[in-house]
Amino acid sequence: MEIVCLDLEGVLVPEVWINVAEKTGIPALRATTRDIPDYNVLMRQRLKILDEHGLRIGDIQAVIAEMGPMEGARAFLDKLRETFQVVILSDTFYEFAKPLMRQLGWPTLFCHKLEVDGDGRVVNYHLRMQDQKRHSVEAFRKLNFTVFAAGDSYNDTSMLGAAHAGILFRAPDNVIREFPQFPVVREYDELAAQIEAARLRFQSVPA
Repeated sequence: MEIVCLDLEGVLVPEVWINVAEKTGIPALRATTRDIPDYNVLMRQRLKILDEHGLRIGDIQAVIAEMGPMEGARAFLDKLRETFQVVILSDTFYEFAKPLMRQLGWPTLFCHKLEVDGDGRVVNYHLRMQDQKRHSVEAFRKLNFTVFAAGDSYNDTSMLGAAHAGILFRAPDNVIREFPQFPVVREYDELAAQIEAARLRFQSVPA
């Protein structure tokens, strides 16, 4: 009874907002949870920038439509699902994620929703719940799952800490320095090996 919880952006797909920044030429949109730990501060900043530059939901979706999973991500995910239940826990939005989920074989995704007006302006965002990644892991543990988790950013660290074993994947140096308790890997085969090692460690331990 084991489950793996993965972050989406930075682990399986490139960072959406960085790609939007590059396509639109707006450097301020490059900020992610790797840079700004408080997700609400980050999202308010993003909405303000979108409004200032007149960007609509369609502009962002057009960028996402040209994106794809990171090299090796689909094969890693497919192999992982042969052994584990897998859930993607992300602070992205369902309005962004659909094309990427299709390319990943429609894994289960827990994320948030955007509020868009009739002109296509993104006027607000609605979190499924605060710190939803941690709460999801804690709920899986209460369901008697042994939980392994991997992420790359500040907003993943509470999820990693709540899991039986947490792993940083391609995390930036600032996150690695602040959270030395988590092992760090940079390739999918290394991540698979860490998950398997954790599975063996906890195989006989109740969730």
